[in-house]
Amino acid sequence: DEELERPAMWRYWRKLPPKGEIGVFFGSWYSFPMRQHIEGGKDSDYLDSYLEEFLRFERMLAEEGALVLKFWLHMSKKDLKKRLKELESKKETKWRVDKTDWDRVEMYDTLRPVAERVLRRTSTGHAPWIVVEASDDNYRNLTVGRTILKAVKERLSTLKSSKSKASKTLSVSASKDDLDGVNVLESLDYTLSLTKKDYNKQLEHYQGRLNKLCRSKKFRKHSLVVMFEGNDAAGKGGAIRRATAAMDSRFYDIVPIAAPTDEEKAQPYLWRFWRHLPRLGNVTIFDRSWYGRVLVERVEGYCADADWLRAYGEINDFEEEMARHGVIVCKFWLSITAEEQLARFKEREATGYKRFKLTEEDWRNRDKWDDYVSAVCDMTERTSTAMAPWTLVEANSKYYARIKVLKTICERLEAEL
Repeated sequence: DEELERPAMWRYWRKLPPKGEIGVFFGSWYSFPMRQHIEGGKDSDYLDSYLEEFLRFERMLAEEGALVLKFWLHMSKKDLKKRLKELESKKETKWRVDKTDWDRVEMYDTLRPVAERVLRRTSTGHAPWIVVEASDDNYRNLTVGRTILKAVKERLSTLKSSKSKASKTLSVSASKDDLDGVNVLESLDYTLSLTKKDYNKQLEHYQGRLNKLCRSKKFRKHSLVVMFEGNDAAGKGGAIRRATAAMDSRFYDIVPIAAPTDEEKAQPYLWRFWRHLPRLGNVTIFDRSWYGRVLVERVEGYCADADWLRAYGEINDFEEEMARHGVIVCKFWLSITAEEQLARFKEREATGYKRFKLTEEDWRNRDKWDDYVSAVCDMTERTSTAMAPWTLVEANSKYYARIKVLKTICERLEAEL
């Protein structure tokens, strides 16, 4: 039940092995769509859409350094019947056979062409299918074991040479002029503001609406992910506090995102976000997010150009899978001018209880203001979709920004519900 309340790939993401370890999946992400196609009446387009998703998922795992081996243990229909009869004939193994196993024997002729099609479509150089004849136990076990051993040895022996080649490879990124599009941040009206009286009135109104929406029966069939990015000192924390004030504390989580821990570095970069996705009827708020790959990591050079360039597509896939499962995704970029940021930095320096918020990293990020502007423009152009649109918030006025955030969340929930 816990797995059914989240996107289908959640249960595989949370079990991915970290670097230095091996994960064995007994059954895989291929099982469900194949079963739905064969037994549930879903058409070929349904199956193909999943196969394309799995190809992108496996490519991302490979790009992140994982060695992916997929084994299909094959038996003829005759040998399968023989195996089931042998298991049924022995008292100690009879429990392993039930009606479902015999039903699959009856569907063998239907299953085989589907399996062949799946294997043809999804066997790639970075995630190959290895078909193993499974009628003989000893042959099956030795073949699988030897294949894994050989693949691991080859990976280890080529790892050093691959790193050497990578350092000599030309950058695949486009020029800055090719990447940069329209500066959407310059088109914002930073003079927008609210008086304190108007702010208090609207705050009460939108918090009340949000509270009712989160408690509605329809919301129990959905979940909500709210994600905040923005300039340093843009007011993300204040906007989050006004939103959570309208929610039942039992049903929301706030996930603050900082530099990845050693545990998180050992996994694909999206892993630490997948594991925090909410159950149905719940809300997760990300203070910073998976967009760090195309913002901080891009600007600071923490990842290769090829890594952040492919991340746009991987992020869109991630958000599409959330939306397909009923997760309502709200994404906010809180934007302030350079002058307003400097004023807020100086205020923090002068205020004792706010001084801890200002770090050397904030000043260093400010020196790269133009680089971050370019990255934000590329990010919004490539990842603002109908299922997970970006909302750019004019945040020079904290009152205005907080109300726009609350209003947007309410309107998205009302539209989806």
